[in-house]
Amino acid sequence: MARYTLPLMVAALVSCSRQPTTDIIAHGTIEVIETDVSPMATARLLRIPVEEGDLVQAGDTLAILTQATLAATLDGQRARVTAAEAALRDLERGARVEELAAAEAELAGAESDVSRTTRDLERARTLAAGRAISQQSVDNASDAVATATSRRDAARERLALLRAGSRPERIRQARAEVSSARAALAAAEANAADLVLLSPVRGVVFERYAEAGEVLTPGSPALTVGEVSHPWVRAFLTARDVARIRLGQPAVVTLDGAPGRRFPGTVTVINPRAEFTPRAALTEEEREDLMFGVRIDVHDSTGAVKPGLPATAVLVPAAAP
Repeated sequence: MARYTLPLMVAALVSCSRQPTTDIIAHGTIEVIETDVSPMATARLLRIPVEEGDLVQAGDTLAILTQATLAATLDGQRARVTAAEAALRDLERGARVEELAAAEAELAGAESDVSRTTRDLERARTLAAGRAISQQSVDNASDAVATATSRRDAARERLALLRAGSRPERIRQARAEVSSARAALAAAEANAADLVLLSPVRGVVFERYAEAGEVLTPGSPALTVGEVSHPWVRAFLTARDVARIRLGQPAVVTLDGAPGRRFPGTVTVINPRAEFTPRAALTEEEREDLMFGVRIDVHDSTGAVKPGLPATAVLVPAAAP
């Protein structure tokens, strides 16, 4: 029997030298991201097609609003775009054949008038030399020549402009007007789209704050959606326990109402600051009262982990480096 005494004593010493590992217990509540859905501009609520507790997908319609001037604004902006585009096309296309023909006919008529009035003036001067007519008649014939010449020059310039086409400056100005009109229409259409409130996430409708007929202002929520597919536990640990955990550390989460069910979890946030900042150095006993916030994401595909439920997370302390 004596030969077994030494091995037994060694085993006992090794066993006594090992420090027992104590799990960290964190108590908290299940939380999720809650998003308030509100309009971008003041509008009247027409309809909310969902109820509290409904499951919604990202992009689902949550509320439909309207503005009294919306239809008129859209029609006006569309008409402005149409007019601006038509003016630009007209400038880029240049003068039509009919316009050129009319301008050429006008110039021909003006040149004919210049020839006729010039002949009349020559006859008037001849008659005036023989004292057959007065000097006033000669002056009148001279004025007629000047008027016909001015009309001919204007017609000639107009025809030259039509043949040359629109100036580049006018075309650039027309293009700028088209861009401005399209931008104004896009802004009006974006405003109209903002009057249909869509769900930003897949989640559950938590609360409704408004009903049909009410006027909502920017920032006033119509309802709240909770992203229930990514729950987490918000818990608080002492300074001693926080020093024993790390980010990414696994955890096991149980619900107080269903202690037999276990859900895997992961430590994703460890608040680097305590819940209060002391004004002076703390004693050892006071340091133990410091509490640090910890977030533990819960992996649940069953939908059993719901916001507000009390939960308990068990963490195995991280091994010392």
